[in-house]
Amino acid sequence: MWRSHAGSIYAYAVRRVGRDAAEDVVADTFVVAWRHRDRRPQRPLPWLYGVARRVIATRRRAERRRALLVHRIAGGAAGVANPATESVDAGDALAGLSRGDREALLLSAWEGLAADEAAVVLGISPSAYRKRLSRARRRLETLTGGDPK
Repeated sequence: MWRSHAGSIYAYAVRRVGRDAAEDVVADTFVVAWRHRDRRPQRPLPWLYGVARRVIATRRRAERRRALLVHRIAGGAAGVANPATESVDAGDALAGLSRGDREALLLSAWEGLAADEAAVVLGISPSAYRKRLSRARRRLETLTGGDPK
């Protein structure tokens, strides 16, 4: 499984957290996969994307808590970033979208997942994913004034 999918999970992580943190995300993802090896689905890649997504979310929450603590310790001093207002940009064209919208678009465009696979990643039904993707494309089109495809 590592040989078949580590590259895809690494690329997924790099696009979301950068090269510095991507290797840790991949390692944590496969640790979870090993711990749950008895419950892995027949087609593991969408499941692994979902695990990586949750690993990234956990890392972001920890970073946010750490930054808030530093901010609080610093007495709210100027120059300390407020992580509650920060977001990870997937590029200038996507910066105006919510994380959920970006993720729906990127699972399709960057990862090349079908609706049923992307739905597994997000933990929703395929029809809910298709609806989310459609709305995200409309929002992107509104923001850019162009065709989001």
